[in-house]
Amino acid sequence: MILGIGDEGLGGLTDRARQILADSDLIVGTAPILALLESLPGRKVVLEPEMSRALEQVKESLRARQPVLVSSGDPLFYGVARYLCDRLGKDCFEILPHVSSMQLAFARVKESWEDAYLTNLAGRPIEAVLDRIRTAEKVGLFSSDELTPPRVARELLLRGIDYFRAYVCENLGSPDERVTQAELADLATMEFNALNVLILVRQPNRPDRASRASRHRLFGNPDEAFAQTKPRRCLVTQAEVRAVALAQLDIRATSTVWDIGAGSGSVSIEAAQLAYLGMVYAIEPEPADIALIQANAESFGVPNVRPVLGRAPEVLASLPEPDAVFVGGTGRQPDHVITAAYHRLCPGGSLAVNVATIEGLASAYQILKGLAGGVRVWNLGVWRGIEQMERLRFEAVPPTFLLAVNKQDQGDD
Repeated sequence: MILGIGDEGLGGLTDRARQILADSDLIVGTAPILALLESLPGRKVVLEPEMSRALEQVKESLRARQPVLVSSGDPLFYGVARYLCDRLGKDCFEILPHVSSMQLAFARVKESWEDAYLTNLAGRPIEAVLDRIRTAEKVGLFSSDELTPPRVARELLLRGIDYFRAYVCENLGSPDERVTQAELADLATMEFNALNVLILVRQPNRPDRASRASRHRLFGNPDEAFAQTKPRRCLVTQAEVRAVALAQLDIRATSTVWDIGAGSGSVSIEAAQLAYLGMVYAIEPEPADIALIQANAESFGVPNVRPVLGRAPEVLASLPEPDAVFVGGTGRQPDHVITAAYHRLCPGGSLAVNVATIEGLASAYQILKGLAGGVRVWNLGVWRGIEQMERLRFEAVPPTFLLAVNKQDQGDD
């Protein structure tokens, strides 16, 4: 039996759990947990901290009449149960979980944790963890001796990630339980008990800070490399779609490019890196997104991105003729936007349209077919591998459609 227990000891257990411990002839666990069970008659064995030696202890304990391994909280949530089941077999154990400290922490701050990024900071590379935090809505962290809540707060602030409200939940379930709410700047100077859970909740309508962890790629940069408006994360064309679209646009060093419905400017910026001697016009009707485009262009060091505040197709008349056009936000007039863009396109130029719905696909396809004849179409569905709770799983990127055409010569439009 692997049995979960909280910091409050026997008092926090169910009647069944208390009876199992009372009937046990051998109780194995860490010294702090065994200290909570001194009143029980079973023989106590302190579990070795080194996992291979602990494994041998557990194998030996299975020979007892009724052995129990006690573990903090839920033994399957960053606990020892998964390790033992993987190596000794699931049939060797029955698992009786207790409420985990992570569950308690989210309950104390009255936030759901089903959509949170959860991890244990012990033994994790700090850059990988901080990069996941940067784009998350909610975060739950088991801190470590090295990565304490103040240290995490300081590391986040050093990277300009200042848009989280922090909660530090100490000694959960114990009489001296404490929950501290603080801004990251204040948290950086505080001290806490070693038994704590750190929860971060993004403040409303705060954009991501672009990642500074690595050198930028020419195209296909990760979505999180771009500052984005929350909660409208769809403003960034996904990296995989962006890479295919830019390949179809056939952008040259001196190209003039239009990005219609630029959002945060991810396509504009990567197009500008390709057209480093040309100019990219990022057309966007939202003033707040114009500011994001400017910030992202500065971050990537591309001075040849010119944000254009306005709505297509009206604003297109004032722009120079393009060699390539990407349409990512057609608004309520997709036929007028695509048609106007195609007619202004230089002979031999390319036009790509990204739509998210079947209705948008059907409409764009008919328009482009009528304008250019042959239309290249892709249904792009991507699953990205991510690590969650120390295991690899795949997360779906919302499927999308991409259409592309070429303008042959002046006589064909």
